[in-house]
Amino acid sequence: MDNIGLLMIYANFHEGMSDAEMFRQETELGVLAEEVGFDCAWVPEHHFDVYAESPDNLQTLSYLAGRTSRIKLGTGAVILPWNSPLRVVEKLLMLDHLSNGRAVFGMGRGLAAVEYEGFGIDMESSRARFDEAAPMIIRGLKTGIVEGDGPYYPQPRVEVRPAPDPNRPWEDRIFGVAMSPTSVPPVAENGATMMTFIQYEVSKHAESVNEWRRLYREHHGVQPPPVMTLDACYCHQDPEEAERVARKYMTRHFTSIIQHYDMAGNHWRSTKGYENYQQDAEIIQAAGMEAAAAGYPDTQVFGTPEQIIELYRERMDVLGEYSPTIQPSFGGMPFPMVRESVRLFADKVIPELRKMTTKTVIGV
Repeated sequence: MDNIGLLMIYANFHEGMSDAEMFRQETELGVLAEEVGFDCAWVPEHHFDVYAESPDNLQTLSYLAGRTSRIKLGTGAVILPWNSPLRVVEKLLMLDHLSNGRAVFGMGRGLAAVEYEGFGIDMESSRARFDEAAPMIIRGLKTGIVEGDGPYYPQPRVEVRPAPDPNRPWEDRIFGVAMSPTSVPPVAENGATMMTFIQYEVSKHAESVNEWRRLYREHHGVQPPPVMTLDACYCHQDPEEAERVARKYMTRHFTSIIQHYDMAGNHWRSTKGYENYQQDAEIIQAAGMEAAAAGYPDTQVFGTPEQIIELYRERMDVLGEYSPTIQPSFGGMPFPMVRESVRLFADKVIPELRKMTTKTVIGV
C-alpha cells in the first residue's frame, strides 16, 4: 500500500475550546503527519457549522506547504458547485508551485442542504454544476487555459498565471468523492481516483468501487489507480481502551454527521440528484438514532496496531488494491489522545501497510 493519508476535519466538539484554538491544533496534525511518515495530508471544504469548520482548504494547505517539505497536500475536497472553476485552477497552481509539486486535487459536489442554502445555490443544480466545472478545472490544471460556454460557469478563454509546470503532470493527482451511484460515473469519466468514506460494512462498498474501476478502464483504456478509502481511526496498545475510546467519540462523530447532513430526513426523495440517500435515511429511521450511532464504530477503524493491520488486510480481500486515509480527530476527542493515536498508527501500522501486497479480487 502507498499514499497513506491523514484527514483533518476541523470539528469543534471540544468542551471549552475556542474555534481559533481548535483550528490551530487540528492544523498541526498536518505537520505531525509529515513528521511521522504519512504520505498525504487532506483538508475538506465545509461551511457554517461546527461539524467541520474548514471554509478554504487551499488556504490551509498553503500554510502547510510552508511548514512541511515532503508530504503531499490534498483537497478533500473542493466542492465544485460552490466555487469558480477559474479561481480553483489559479489557487491549485499557486499551491503546486509553493509546495514544489505536492498539490493533490480532490473534488466533490456537496451533500449538506445547510451549506447550499448559505451560498444561495439550488442544491438540485449540483450535478449539472459539477459536470460542467470538473472538466474545465482539469483542463486548466494541465494546460493553463480555462474556458467554458456552459450555463453555470461561462468563462471567456483565459491563460492563467502562474502557468502549470509541464514537468509536473496532474494525471495521478486528481481525485473525486463518490458516495452515491450517480457520482461514480463522472469521477471515472474525468480520470479521477475514487475517494469514498466508509459508512457500512466494507462489502457494501465493493459494488461501487468495482463499477468505478470498470468505467475507468472503459473511458481511459488503462488500469485504474488504487481507490482511496477514508474513515475515523483510533489506535491504542490496549484493546479494551481502544474500543472504549473509539465507541465514545465515534458515536459522537456519527451523530454530528447525521445532524449536519440531515441524513435521517425525508427530503432526499424530493431533492433531484440525491434521491438514493432516502434509502439510507429510512434505514436510520427504522433502526433509531441510538442504535444506528452505536453500530457506526463497527464500520470504522479502531483497536491495537495488530487489530488494525488485520482489519486492513481483510478489507484488501474484499476491495482489492486501495489506499487508506484516516481521520484521527473526531467527536471532541482531546488532542493529546489524537496525537498519541497518530504516532502509534504511524510507528506500528504504516510499516506493515507498506508491505501488503495486492490480492486479485474477482470482478476488479
